Amino acid sequence: MSWAAARAPYASRPEESRGRLHPEPEHEMRSPFSRDRDRVIHSTAFRRLKHKTQVFVYHEGDHYRTRLTHSLEVAQIARTIARALGLDEDLAEALALAHDLGHTPFGHAGEEALDGEMAPYGGFSHNDQTLRILTHLEHGYAEFDGLNLTWEALEGTVKHNGPLAPPLPPSIAAYNARHDLRLDTYAGPEAQVASLADDIAYNNHDIDDGLRAGLFAVADLNEVPLVGPVFQEVALRYPGIEEARLIHESIRRMIDRMVRDMIAETGARLAASGARSAEDVRLLGRPVAAFSEAMRDNDRALKRFLYERMYRHSRVNRMSHKARRVVRELFRLFLAQPDCLPSEWRAAAASGDETASARIVADYLAGMTDRFALDEHRRLFDIYAGV
Repeated sequence: MSWAAARAPYASRPEESRGRLHPEPEHEMRSPFSRDRDRVIHSTAFRRLKHKTQVFVYHEGDHYRTRLTHSLEVAQIARTIARALGLDEDLAEALALAHDLGHTPFGHAGEEALDGEMAPYGGFSHNDQTLRILTHLEHGYAEFDGLNLTWEALEGTVKHNGPLAPPLPPSIAAYNARHDLRLDTYAGPEAQVASLADDIAYNNHDIDDGLRAGLFAVADLNEVPLVGPVFQEVALRYPGIEEARLIHESIRRMIDRMVRDMIAETGARLAASGARSAEDVRLLGRPVAAFSEAMRDNDRALKRFLYERMYRHSRVNRMSHKARRVVRELFRLFLAQPDCLPSEWRAAAASGDETASARIVADYLAGMTDRFALDEHRRLFDIYAGV
């Protein structure tokens, strides 16, 4: 095949892929993993990420990160790390682009509300919903539901944070019964890299968004390990630099240092492990993708700062409270009155099985963008709003 390339021995090898649930002929110009990436990019769920936000709701400004821009940033970081380590860049990129597909509107506030409403019916998690989208909810292909991604892409999606133990989320359990993803092992190296690339991206870009929103100031970062010294380094190197340039330059340097640290630590762990295949990596019983101990301390300190100064800020809390109420009220209305759903969802939700109906309502709600959820709530609960 023209897409065959030299890789490290522990990389996932597309020519040795375990294949797809529904067999398909290979493509002469694209590897199985590059086709996975392309299918994610062309999916409806991926396009919806444009109007699903990380922390802020869509109407608060055009320059804050959305799930779409975040996913692209994660993919860029994951590709860089995969290339440096000799891993399969296409698989790392596919996993990075797919990792947020299952998120609800309004970020974690929306997920918490939907999980609460779904508690009697098996609960809700964005990881479970991502697999549900990839294997069931996308309806663009003539011969199968979902995207029919490779085993490696699906395995990496569900296990990017490590092995899964019972009780399993409902969609993961149902799919795993048909197509064993070996949930008791760690994922392959590309999935582990994509997971830490996600950490690098959202930590650093939440600093940017928090500063832009005025939730904290540059001076507040002085005592945060790694962050404060880098900002001070840039300010000393470029006296009088305007704040926007100071922020951008500092964040790009922090991302670079975290990426370099992760490459060095992960490379050392791979060398020490003696792994000669991606399967060896899965069976090590511990992750290979990691920061050094010093960088892990820096990462934890930054997360604590963002939790206290950003995620628990009164402005964010107020919007999160509204978001949770919107999700709860929409879920309860649609479950009680499925005739309020669009016609293509109505018949499935009115099947008579309350658990199945609740899952259909959750699918509909989880697929909403922030903007659509707010508009739908207004149409259904504001008596003066048009339908």
